[in-house]
Amino acid sequence: MGISQYIKEIGRGKQGARPLGREQAADLFGQLLDGGVSDLEVGAFCIAMRIKGETADEMAGFLDATHARLNKVSSASGKPVVVLPSYNGARRLPVLTPLLAALAARAGAPVLIHGTATENSRVFVRDVLQALDVQPAAAPPTLRDGQVAYVPTEVLSPGLKRLLDVRRVVGLRNSAHSLVKLMNPCSGPAVIVSSYTHPEYAISMGAVFELTGATALLLRGTEGEVVADARRLPQMEGFIAGQRTLLQEGRKGTLTDLPDLPKEVDVETTAGFIRDVLAGRKQIPDSMALQVEHILHLAAP
Repeated sequence: MGISQYIKEIGRGKQGARPLGREQAADLFGQLLDGGVSDLEVGAFCIAMRIKGETADEMAGFLDATHARLNKVSSASGKPVVVLPSYNGARRLPVLTPLLAALAARAGAPVLIHGTATENSRVFVRDVLQALDVQPAAAPPTLRDGQVAYVPTEVLSPGLKRLLDVRRVVGLRNSAHSLVKLMNPCSGPAVIVSSYTHPEYAISMGAVFELTGATALLLRGTEGEVVADARRLPQMEGFIAGQRTLLQEGRKGTLTDLPDLPKEVDVETTAGFIRDVLAGRKQIPDSMALQVEHILHLAAP
């Protein structure tokens, strides 16, 4: 069928483009995920949406199409799964998403990390997890309480991985990079932990969680990862079935009691720091300890 009729609507530039309805957006994104459109159309979609920006209805439609096609993870006990998307990796600060996962799992939650490397110059969560003896899953698992699993994006959705990989060709993020931070890859209830870098995304991401009735935690993360910055106390908003609530007031400026973070961000140094924290040899960063409390609150029955 092709998606040219949608490109005509969204590809008229920032001022002239018209938004799609939720059902139209779902049809468009479903065709992209199914691989039935040309590479040229995929590129046109990515550039057009990058210029126009997604509305909440459009992103909800993209999520509808994605959720209908995902290979989903499940919880053996039926407890909500804590979902940690990890797509940015470490640049100047260590990637501590595995530590956040381990702390939530230690409290009894089933925890899913999903992600993929989206560029070549950063340290990504997959490598740190492997250093901690957590291997990538080859198929969507059924999670036990207290278990951490890492599922690469291509296991959840090969079509979604293809869209993410477009960045390596054109050099720009596209709608898929926003979507993976909002999606629920589970067959049952989940707490989606999501983060933003720029304040305007807090508004747009929160609107999507409200519209889709998600249960989620939203905060300003660390270099694009969903971990609270260990040097600061960010505001944390919760969503329970789409209802927004303020869980944590943010604090301006740098914290006075700073954690002893490693100065290097390589895999072995990061894994060693995580082992030390879990063994009690180093302190859990205060902002992360609060983040875990709020995640567990959202996951409580």
